Amino acid sequence: MKAMLLNKLCNLNDTPSPLVLTEIPVPVPGDAEILLKVSCCGVCHTELDEIEGRTPPLNLPIVPGHQVVGRVVALGKSVIHLKVGDRIGVAWIFTACGKCKFCLAGNENLCPDFLATGRDANGGYAEYMTVAGHFAYVIPEIFSDVEAAPLLCAGAIGYRALRLTQHKDGQSLGLTGFGASGHLVLKMAKHLYPHTQVYVFARSLEERQFALSLGANWAGNTTETSPVKLDNIIDTTPAWLPVVEALANLEAGGRLVINAIRKEHDKESLLQLDYSKHLWQEKEIKSVANITRADVTEFLSLAADMHLKPEVEVYDLELANQALLALKQGNICGAKVLVVGQSLLS
Repeated sequence: MKAMLLNKLCNLNDTPSPLVLTEIPVPVPGDAEILLKVSCCGVCHTELDEIEGRTPPLNLPIVPGHQVVGRVVALGKSVIHLKVGDRIGVAWIFTACGKCKFCLAGNENLCPDFLATGRDANGGYAEYMTVAGHFAYVIPEIFSDVEAAPLLCAGAIGYRALRLTQHKDGQSLGLTGFGASGHLVLKMAKHLYPHTQVYVFARSLEERQFALSLGANWAGNTTETSPVKLDNIIDTTPAWLPVVEALANLEAGGRLVINAIRKEHDKESLLQLDYSKHLWQEKEIKSVANITRADVTEFLSLAADMHLKPEVEVYDLELANQALLALKQGNICGAKVLVVGQSLLS
């Protein structure tokens, strides 16, 4: 089968084509696994973190990709809740132990044995992949394959981040960074909290105009001061500067939720942190760590109910490096999705 392989860690500024189109064997599903014929896979900033070593793969080479949609073509003998032909999604959570205190409490995202799709096990930048049947999700019929792919990470992790803010209708909400996850959170917030005003911080004029077109009440540059202090803010950026700026815009007693697995190295922003300006008055900072299966299941149901459709830009599988480089350069309006085969592009 065809797969885009990462063979070594590198910086995309120096190596703009880190993934190599390679023929590798079709994987064989284990007893508890399914074999998925991949139709498409979303492109996530976490792939940049993997490639550039901020959250490196367990082993190399690896097939990246953790927003996967496809059809079941084979089943392990112990998989009884799925059947050949089912349309299935795979998310960032590839597996967890199921036995530790975190798993038993429903917090499998914190499991010390958590494995991530496309980082710790081969993912969806390929024609086929395997995954445990209990870590796969039936995709609601309302979504096309391409529409469903970004929901499996950008949407699901955005849903978790929004829940972690403990937001209440009528409170003010800030979104700093406005890519794949941010634009879905805006749509969710407008649906769930009709009396909430949403303020967006984004580095490019195009992103700010995009946010306003989707219903943001205000959009400004990352370093601008919001018209009002914000009760809750969700950060979806790869940098530290937006975090510092967000804290300055946070209301007393407000909460900043950082929706990022890793941050790029940026000492200057850290040095600009001022206690009285950024942290005093009982402001809270909370990180998002991975997602649970419940997050994905609940979010897919919510997305179907509210007809939540992501804005997508489509690339062929072979153009994965081009999609990643565009993401690296900040060329983001919505989500980027790789398709396997020409039929989805016709």
